Amino acid sequence: MKTIGRVCALLPALFLATSLPAFPQQLGASSTQNAAGPAWWKNAVICEIYPRSFQDSNGDGVGDLNGITSRLDYLQKLGVNAIWLTPIYPSPQVDFGYDISDYEAIDPQYGTMADFDRLVAEAQKRGIRIIMDLVLNHTSDQDPWFKESASSRTNPKADWYMWRDPKMVNGQREPPNNWISGFGGSAWQWDPARRQYYYHRFYVQQPDLNWNNPQVRQAMYDVERFWIRKGVAGFRLDAITALFEDPQDRNEPYVLGPDGKPRINAYGDKEVTSIYTDNLPEVHDVLRQLRQVADETGSGNTVLIGETYLNSIADLRKMYGANNDELQLPMDMQVGFINKFDVPLFRRRINEAETELNGDQPLFVFDNHDNPRWDRYQLSADGTPQYGYGPHHDGIGRVIATVLFASRDTALMYYGDAIGMVTTPPARKEDVRDPIGIRGWPKEKGRDGERTPMQWNAGPDAGFSSSGVKTWLPIPPSYTTYNVAAEEPSQDSMLHWYQQLIALKKGDPALHDGAEIMLNTSDNRVLSWLRKGPDGESVVVACNFTDQPQTISFNLSAQGVQGTRMKTLMITPGAAEPQSLHSIQLGPYGVYIGEVR
Repeated sequence: MKTIGRVCALLPALFLATSLPAFPQQLGASSTQNAAGPAWWKNAVICEIYPRSFQDSNGDGVGDLNGITSRLDYLQKLGVNAIWLTPIYPSPQVDFGYDISDYEAIDPQYGTMADFDRLVAEAQKRGIRIIMDLVLNHTSDQDPWFKESASSRTNPKADWYMWRDPKMVNGQREPPNNWISGFGGSAWQWDPARRQYYYHRFYVQQPDLNWNNPQVRQAMYDVERFWIRKGVAGFRLDAITALFEDPQDRNEPYVLGPDGKPRINAYGDKEVTSIYTDNLPEVHDVLRQLRQVADETGSGNTVLIGETYLNSIADLRKMYGANNDELQLPMDMQVGFINKFDVPLFRRRINEAETELNGDQPLFVFDNHDNPRWDRYQLSADGTPQYGYGPHHDGIGRVIATVLFASRDTALMYYGDAIGMVTTPPARKEDVRDPIGIRGWPKEKGRDGERTPMQWNAGPDAGFSSSGVKTWLPIPPSYTTYNVAAEEPSQDSMLHWYQQLIALKKGDPALHDGAEIMLNTSDNRVLSWLRKGPDGESVVVACNFTDQPQTISFNLSAQGVQGTRMKTLMITPGAAEPQSLHSIQLGPYGVYIGEVR
C-alpha cells in the first residue's frame, strides 16, 4: 500500500546516484531449501490479485472470493504457483481493505470464512497456494483495539498505538514534529478524548501500532498463526519497513529543490525525508520473530514476502537476515521500477540482484495495485508516461515479461498483466474513488487507474460482473479488444506470450535453475544474457530496448559455450528465426530466446 510520493516516480532518482560495479562473468544460483524440503517459492510465479477487481460472483459490482475460485482454472493454465490476495478482512474500506477492523475474519462483501476455505481447497487441487496480505503497521480506527486505546490513558490498550502529547508554541497546540502522512497532511491527528495526538503514517483512519509494546507483537503473531492454520502458504507484509519511528521524535529533514527551498508535494505539504520513520534497525528483530512463528507453525513451508521500497541493494540484502532468518522474498523494486528502457541501468540492477544478495533469491516485480501498470514504460518526448495502447504497447509488454520471467528470480506479476491491461486513470475528479486522488487532484489522480476490473470477454460487463451492474470502478473501453476470451485462441497475443514464457521458466532447465551471465555488456540498445543450466544447457535471451531494429551477435567461448547454432524457443511474432549466434535480428522492442547447440 506504500504510495509516498507515488514510488514509481521517486525510485529512479533514488537509485541513479549509485555507481556502476564491474560485471563478473557468472551470476550464481541459490540452492536455498527449508526444513520441509525444496523451497516451493524458489523460481515460482506469483500473481497479485486485487479481489475487488478480479471477478464478481453475486452481481453487486465488487469482486469476491467465490469469483476468484471460479477463475482458478485460468490461473492454473497461465502457470501461476501462488496468488497473493490484497486484504480481505473486515474493513471500513477507507483504504480499500488496508484499514483493518478485524484480523481474523472475512469482510462480508468478499464472502464468508467458508468461501475462503473453499478457495484454499480448490486452489490446492490445482497446485496453487494462497498468500495473504498481512498489514502489521497500522489498523483501522474502527478496530476495537484502537477504540479501547483511545478511550483513556489508563485502559489496558492505552499503549498499543503511537500517542504523543502536543507541542505548545505561543500557547497554541501543535503536532509533536513535522512528520507528514504518505497520503497528505500531518502524520499526527488530535484526539479530544485522550487530549493527545496519534501517529498515522498513512490515512487519518489508519493509526499506527506501537511495536515497542510486547502485547502488540504477540497479538500480531497470533494473527499470523491463525491464518497459517487456515491453510495459507505465506504472507505479503505490507509497509513492513515502517513499523518503527525515532524514539526521540526528531523532525525529518526537508527535501530541498534546486532553489534550496523545501519541495512541495501533490498535497501541498513540504516534503520531508523518512530517515526517522522508515527502515529503522528494530524492524529486523520483528522480521526474525515473524519468521520463527511462521516456521514453527507452518512446518518451514511458509513464505514471507516484504513490501520493501529501499534505496540500495545493501538495504535489500539486509532484509533476508544475516543468517537467512528474516524474509525469504523481499521485493526488489530496483529493477521493475526503473520506469524507462535504460539498458545499462537494467543490466546493473539485475547484476546487483544476482551477485550482491549472497546467492539469495531475488523477487522481481514491475507493477502492483499502488503504481501504474507497465504501460508507463511508453514515454513521450518529455519523458512522461503515456498510458494506454501506443504503437509499441505489445512489444514493450513482451520485453518486460521476458525480463521478469527469463531472469533468475521469483516473478511477481499483477492481475491483467498477461492480457496487456493498461492504466486507465479517471478523467474527472468526481469519478475518483481513491481518497489520495480526491485530495491530490489534479497532480495526484490516485490509484484507480491500475485497479480497474479484470477484462474476461467482450461482453458489456467484460465478464467481470452481471450485465448492467455498475461496477465499483468503470471497465476500461479497451476490454473489447484486450480480454482473455479474445486472446486465448491467438498465438500472437500477449496472453499466449505469458503462457509460453511461464512454461519455459518452469520446464526449461536453464531458465528454471540456471545461473545468469550478462552478455554484450557494452551494448546500450539490447539487453542480453545467458542462462546456463545445471547440466550445461545454454539459453540466450535478447531484448531490444529501442523502437529501432537492431542486429546483434554473440561469442560465447568465454562462457564455456562452444556451439553456435540456435534452436528458437520464443521469438516476437512475425520475426525471422536466426540460424546461428553470428546474426540475430530484432525488430523494434523485439525479443529472442534460443537454445545454443
